[in-house]
Amino acid sequence: MIFTTVLFYLLAIVLVVAAFRVITATSPVTGVLHLILVFFTASMLWMLLGAEFLSLLLLIVYVGAVMVLFLFVVMMLDVRMETLKTGLKTYLPLGLVIGLVMVLEMAFVLARTWFGAGPAAPIADDFDNTMALGTAMYTDYVFAVQVGGVILLVGMVSAIALTMRKRGDVKRNRPSDQVRVKSQDRLRLISIPSQTEAPAADSAQGENK
Repeated sequence: MIFTTVLFYLLAIVLVVAAFRVITATSPVTGVLHLILVFFTASMLWMLLGAEFLSLLLLIVYVGAVMVLFLFVVMMLDVRMETLKTGLKTYLPLGLVIGLVMVLEMAFVLARTWFGAGPAAPIADDFDNTMALGTAMYTDYVFAVQVGGVILLVGMVSAIALTMRKRGDVKRNRPSDQVRVKSQDRLRLISIPSQTEAPAADSAQGENK
């Protein structure tokens, strides 16, 4: 019991520090890497709470797939921090207000949960949390699951659209234009007049000799 408590507080400290680094990192890639550490630590906390299925799901789906995709997208977007810092002072008051509202909402929910929660219900040895979670998702919360899937689809399409934007400082090859090229488009004949003065000059030099 003491080992579990110590491990919980240790993982919680790592989670808070990594989350703080996500919003304070100067490089977007560094922020994404710390966000991966946040998800991994949260997965370990869920494992301590007995939610093995949610822990493995968070580890496989978010850490193994989604966050790796985010990392590649951030690297492909080539985000310039100088451009982002120019509008920081403009949106800083609004960001602080929204952050304060979020902190107050989370504090209210956690306080209600902490003071209103009774003793933990006993769990049977043959309890299957995966079956209980699946039953709840596809019976009581099926609409929320469908909305979440649509939101993830919109996010994926938006990420692809951001990477496909047109840039003027990039030179791209078009294979279709290269295949349809014609010889007269690539070859230009130039008529150069012959030089008649050079032989005369050479003959004059020979006579002088």
